[in-house]
Amino acid sequence: MRHFKTDKPTGQKGNAIGQSFIHESAIKQVIGKAVYVDDKAEEVNSLHAYPVVSTIAHGNIVSIDTTSAFAVQGVVDIFSTKDIPGTNDIGPVFSGDILLTDELIEYHGQPILLVVATSYKAARIAARKVVIEYQTLEPMLDIKQAIKEQHWVRPPHALNRGDAKQAIDNAQHKISGDLDIGGQEHFYLEGQVSIATPTEEGGMFIQCSSQHPSEVQHLVAKVLKQPFNYVTVEMRRMGGGFGGKETQAAPWTCLAALAAFHTGKTVKIRLARSDDFKSTGKRHPFYNTYQVGFDQQGLIEGVDININGYCGYSPDLSDAIVDRALFHADNAYYYPNAHINGNRCKTNTVSHTAFRGFGGPQGMIMAEQLVDDIAYYLKKDPLEIRKLNLYKPGRDLTPYKQKVEQFILKDMIAQMEEEGDYWARKEAIAAFNKTSPIIKKGLSLTPVKFGISFTVQHLNQAGALLVIYSDGSVHVNHGGTEMGQGLNTKIAQIVAQAFSIDMAHILVNATRTDKVPNTSPTAASSGTDLNGMAALNAANTIKQRLFEFAAQHFDVSLEQMQLSDNQLVHEKGQISFAELINLAYLNRISLSTTGYYATPEIYYDREKAEGHPFFYYAYGLALSEVEIDILTGENTVTRTDILHDVGSPINPALDIGQIEGAFIQGMGWLTTEDLSWNEQGALASNAPATYKIPAIGDTPAVFNVKLYNSQNPATTVFKSKAVGEPPFMLGISVWSAIRNALASITDYQYAPSLNPPATPEAVLEAVQAAQQWNKTTMQTTTKETSHA
Repeated sequence: MRHFKTDKPTGQKGNAIGQSFIHESAIKQVIGKAVYVDDKAEEVNSLHAYPVVSTIAHGNIVSIDTTSAFAVQGVVDIFSTKDIPGTNDIGPVFSGDILLTDELIEYHGQPILLVVATSYKAARIAARKVVIEYQTLEPMLDIKQAIKEQHWVRPPHALNRGDAKQAIDNAQHKISGDLDIGGQEHFYLEGQVSIATPTEEGGMFIQCSSQHPSEVQHLVAKVLKQPFNYVTVEMRRMGGGFGGKETQAAPWTCLAALAAFHTGKTVKIRLARSDDFKSTGKRHPFYNTYQVGFDQQGLIEGVDININGYCGYSPDLSDAIVDRALFHADNAYYYPNAHINGNRCKTNTVSHTAFRGFGGPQGMIMAEQLVDDIAYYLKKDPLEIRKLNLYKPGRDLTPYKQKVEQFILKDMIAQMEEEGDYWARKEAIAAFNKTSPIIKKGLSLTPVKFGISFTVQHLNQAGALLVIYSDGSVHVNHGGTEMGQGLNTKIAQIVAQAFSIDMAHILVNATRTDKVPNTSPTAASSGTDLNGMAALNAANTIKQRLFEFAAQHFDVSLEQMQLSDNQLVHEKGQISFAELINLAYLNRISLSTTGYYATPEIYYDREKAEGHPFFYYAYGLALSEVEIDILTGENTVTRTDILHDVGSPINPALDIGQIEGAFIQGMGWLTTEDLSWNEQGALASNAPATYKIPAIGDTPAVFNVKLYNSQNPATTVFKSKAVGEPPFMLGISVWSAIRNALASITDYQYAPSLNPPATPEAVLEAVQAAQQWNKTTMQTTTKETSHA
């Protein structure tokens, strides 16, 4: 594993880009001085709120008795739908996401009332004492039943190219398969938390843990029936988000604001971990099927893929999430004829939501399954089939008609084959498996091609506010949110590079809706792409002002002027950046400005199911080696080698950290993280005791991460590429390697289906399927020999 300890740039002074600066909050986080929302000192007479939630998955409310709750000492009030001045529907895109319900229950854990008390403990105790009588209805919990009944939260959408059916029918070989893909709990270290404070001007000041402060602002205003300028939202840092705070931070903030609106006091809401589990959405589980036709070499001729997202009770972001699953059902492979359909299935569970990858992983894993299945069917190595089907010039059009313009995966695979010693290790593993009766090893190299941009076009914009004080110090606000990924550090590096000044002169502060308005969520891996360009735009605006002022003031040529090493250098001499700024101030030159950026070239025509939804693609490879115990189903990742494309990196250390974390999180989704609902629709895996994220012991013993040497051909900030989501899907290599180990049981002629997560129980079931295949094949061979 590569470690970075550098806290100062090692290159040229004043050249911040490409240097491994330490994360701006790292020291504060390690020693406990980083302040999160729950750490903030409580105001005098502040109150606490806690939701009363349903204990059934589907039904109608018959009666509510709050007598025992009001009897709890400290209870101030209990609010219901009748106390909402404005809208009760807080759907982020489409209607259907209900803040409080007073009649219909659509999932276990749905908020019904809000208890407000003088302490957190009193509010939580009182919430449990509310007595609710229900008329229960049969919940819809089975995705296959929802598909059969066409029970959708949004209409289906499909991608089509050529004649997939005919191509499959005419192909020399055809196979089919399906996959039940589990969901994933976000498990952010900091849970959902918000503080709402009425202001003396008659507005509402919100401090919350949200990836989308502007959406929180807008929804709070709508719930309270106020204009947007009534609400100001501040977000300094999150203790993790991963998509779980893109839309689903808003309900709890709206409830805190509702209570503050009525009581006139500061109100804080913080969910206990078990309630956070129960009442917030997860990564969408999926049920997917495929048919594929191919030739004797393994070249794909046609695919028919059905993508079915398990959405929960409401739309939330499921339309866009299933869209992205469709867009990534090809991964890195060219499908000359394709039909890829996406369904958004309505079920009586909490509404599932954004999670790192945003549907991309659930689509991409289908591409990897069908490629593996082709390989085992033809008795070839899966890497041969992968290389054969890669996008390349002349085979460069995606099923949604976007042209792929960068073809670096072939070179990356060649580099990984050599550096990862793929073929020698494959041979050694095959030999080991023949002599090892219980432990089986597997090896898999899987690629990632991930599109970067919001698939909703208008979200691809960002703003920034840049202020330079008269002593030369710089203050930056931008529309992105810091959730641990290092966005603020990268923004500071971008501004430092623009002015050629040291990082110590720059402060990137909290995200606030009164500083930068109408912001997009920090999601879709676009935080640096969008906000970095906006900050750079602002810096360049002021830089141009300074150059024009200096040219006139010093009577020098504008063309020969440059900022370098904390100085302005011109043909007559030089002046320090701080002196230049003070001189500009004394001469009444504006030293503040806004910056703005909108991603060019992107569009998607939904009617035609074609367009250019992504500004560019990020690429990566992971080569993982695993061991499985065929008696217990236990599995271990012994080694992983990663080669990932981040373009020209702004901060290599932060990028490698993101790659490492994303891989482990992706590995967890596919191996240990098992979401489970019982027959009544209640979440059974609702705490760390029953839901297992990867621990340090699950990290590969050998873990090598390397950045691929490239530049982004698209015009991005300093030619960098996004790194938040793409490496998550590198974890698919672990799942594919486990299947490779299972295939060794059948001498690599058949790999049984393995529904993720590949828990020991799931692996053991697959082992038994492989052993049964051997038995059936042997019986068939014996009969044929006997008959002959």
